[in-house]
Amino acid sequence: MKKYEAVIKIIFYAIFTCLLQSCKEAPSSSEEETDVAAEDIQTPVTITSPVIGNMQETIELNATSAFLLKTFVKSNVNGYLKTVNAQVGKYVSKGQELFIIKTKEAESLGNIVNSIDSSLHFEGVVHIKAPGSGYITQLTYQAGDYVQDGEQLAVITDTKSFVFLLNVPYELKPYLAANKNIQLHLPDSAVLDGYVSAAMPTVDAASQTQGYVIKVNTAANIPENLIAKVNLVKKSVINTASLPKACVLTDEVQSEFWIMKLINDSVAVKVPVQKGIENGDHVQILSPPLFAEDKILLTGNYGLSDTARVIIEK
Repeated sequence: MKKYEAVIKIIFYAIFTCLLQSCKEAPSSSEEETDVAAEDIQTPVTITSPVIGNMQETIELNATSAFLLKTFVKSNVNGYLKTVNAQVGKYVSKGQELFIIKTKEAESLGNIVNSIDSSLHFEGVVHIKAPGSGYITQLTYQAGDYVQDGEQLAVITDTKSFVFLLNVPYELKPYLAANKNIQLHLPDSAVLDGYVSAAMPTVDAASQTQGYVIKVNTAANIPENLIAKVNLVKKSVINTASLPKACVLTDEVQSEFWIMKLINDSVAVKVPVQKGIENGDHVQILSPPLFAEDKILLTGNYGLSDTARVIIEK
């Protein structure tokens, strides 16, 4: 009996040992499968290549159209406006008749004098002519109104005095030396060539900006107070490599910058870079040297490890 019990114990011990060994090996097999699965994960990405060429860093400012010279048409007698030949927006030439004024004395005594002696032809009217050429931008009175001597009747803008006034923050003044010839971009997409003619002698107390006169050569009828965009060049570089800003990654405090560069068709590695100037949606890469044939991750690059498996989307 004891012999059978010993055999049963040996068999039971052998089965227990096999089961225990099986349980110990099972986790290592599962971990191995997990590691293989992790290695097979590929992040979908899109790629781009560096652009080699010239680059400029610019700052956009506003320039407002204006007429520096305006002529004021004034009455030189007291009387009533009988005729008004002026219209707002109408172009007039120097010497063109704009107003006819009948004096107050003629209005009250004219009919009496003519009834006494019609040969006198007492009219008492004054013809007011344009003192200069340009567009009428303001009318103060209309026919039938009473005006006094010296009162303003209209305003004429001198078309030859048309300019743009560029408002420049005073700290940007040093950059104007390299921006004598500039382009103005109008809201209708038209582009005008101009040059900096003179600086205004005052600075705005609130904004600390100084006005600069920009003269343009154009025959177009541009209204006053139109705002145009001007790009001042702050810095220029030639034959440099640049990448879209989406390619360049950074840490939370923006103290380090890097890109993800493809080393083969399915592996990208982290490459620290040093940035230069920025222009629009591109940024200059000072180091390391980049070449036009390099492949850089454009999208899908955020959050990748230093070495990552990727799959390129077309």
